[in-house]
Amino acid sequence: MNHPEQMYNYHAWANQTILGRIKELPSSVLSQEVNSSYPTIAHALSHIYAVDKMWYEVLNGTSMPEALQACILLNGEIHGSVDEYIKRFTDLSTQYSEWLRGHADLEQTTLLDNPFAGVRETSLSDIVIHVVNHGTYHRGNVSTMLRQLGHASIMNDYSLFWYQEPAQV
Repeated sequence: MNHPEQMYNYHAWANQTILGRIKELPSSVLSQEVNSSYPTIAHALSHIYAVDKMWYEVLNGTSMPEALQACILLNGEIHGSVDEYIKRFTDLSTQYSEWLRGHADLEQTTLLDNPFAGVRETSLSDIVIHVVNHGTYHRGNVSTMLRQLGHASIMNDYSLFWYQEPAQV
């Protein structure tokens, strides 16, 4: 297994870990408003999913502007249950895992036309690492939001992942 694939497996595990914690809480926690980066935990989860999906499309050859446009609606798609988020993240993780198994050369580059930053050549591995990093950042937002709502979060650090069973994707 290569490093980007290992990191993606961590990302999938960490998403499922925090979703599992949220599932233990009252279902209202998804939609409770909080003064944070996102108005609700559901909004934060939808954002993580939308960005993961957008980058998956880019990895599959869709131009970044086209992938971004296609996934903008996903960012605002708020689901009413943790199970819906679990299913969506699980399905997308399965797609990523299949894609990773089918790409031996993750140092291959692609031309990104990022509407926010411009055009640049980027390796496929850098895109995968960005997906992981982005998810880590926003899971931190979710952990903070949980605490603001009076609930403990759950550890989902990479170093803890080393000691866990592989994510079931």
